[in-house]
Amino acid sequence: MAKKIQRKMSAPTKSSSKGGKGAGSAPKKATGRRVSGQAVTDFTMQLATLSSAGIPLVRALGVLHGQCKPGPFKEVLAEVTEDVASGTPLSEALGKHSRAFDPLYAQMVKAGETGGLLDTILERLAYLRERAATITAKIRGAMVYPAMIVVVALVVISVVILFVIPRFQEIFDTFDVELPDVTLVLLNTADFASKYWYVVFGVPILGFLLHGLLMRRGGGYRYFMHKLMMRIPLIGPVLRQGYIAAFARTFGTLVQAGVPHLDALAITRDTSMNDVMTEAVEDIRVTVREGEGIATPMGEAEVFDDLVTNMVEVGEETGELDTMLIKVADAYEIQVDRKMDNLFKVLEPMMLVVMAVFVGFVVVALFMPLLEIMNSMGNA
Repeated sequence: MAKKIQRKMSAPTKSSSKGGKGAGSAPKKATGRRVSGQAVTDFTMQLATLSSAGIPLVRALGVLHGQCKPGPFKEVLAEVTEDVASGTPLSEALGKHSRAFDPLYAQMVKAGETGGLLDTILERLAYLRERAATITAKIRGAMVYPAMIVVVALVVISVVILFVIPRFQEIFDTFDVELPDVTLVLLNTADFASKYWYVVFGVPILGFLLHGLLMRRGGGYRYFMHKLMMRIPLIGPVLRQGYIAAFARTFGTLVQAGVPHLDALAITRDTSMNDVMTEAVEDIRVTVREGEGIATPMGEAEVFDDLVTNMVEVGEETGELDTMLIKVADAYEIQVDRKMDNLFKVLEPMMLVVMAVFVGFVVVALFMPLLEIMNSMGNA
């Protein structure tokens, strides 16, 4: 079987050598390219199904590699299959491709290999990835949706200022009417935007690019922004509960799989999407390493609610920490779903009110002089 797998994978190896780098360059190429998260999740569920059906691991990997569409993930599966066929444990073979299989994935697979429950662990891992993807989409939606509304509003405002208001300016200049203060403010704003449009549009774009660069670099700026986002009214509580749900789901699943608490906390810390949560989990890990429990440092952190701390404390006392963490994740995911729906219901009318205020301001500012012109023409 191993020879068949190696013959199937000879084609990608040869194609990679055409560039003159040789066959040894394939692992670097596959490891360095991003792989779709959904592709990894689908692979995990399919591998769990094949494994639970009693199909040998190498054969199962060969089947999944054969049906995978050409691309980065197929290259990764080719190398993983070859490594496993040559005697490398699956967890180590997956660990070589960190861009596709993160430390959480490799550690859970290792726990499944050690305990002889690989198919069960893979099923849990697939479910964990599905839930994590759902929560991530919800959290991104909480930030992206308002941003999109603001962008649309700014586009509308820009069109009004740059194209509509100047036409009224020509009318006012023609009749030489005395303009009220509110109209002068609007016309001066439009005049500035027309003359210095590159500043009006360039500064926000540069600010957005700089923000993205600083967020990628990490450090104090990203920590500050992550902390600020968790304190924004309406959106902040939803984000915090989403991070708590992700923490509880990941940590609970690792503990349930038999991963030691310190290792589980380290993996949970490294897979966190928020630097504030990352710091809190690291503080918990340091305290646990010194021999303390988990609930006490959780209570001292700003991130976790009292409910989470109390449930973790009960879990430690009863020896069912993993069960309590999974219950916390379930409860908070339900709350995130409900609050996200309510948030969207609140944001829409709020943005409509803001747009209505702007439109009302423009209408009043422009039609007050028009009414005066019409009155003067009627009197004439």
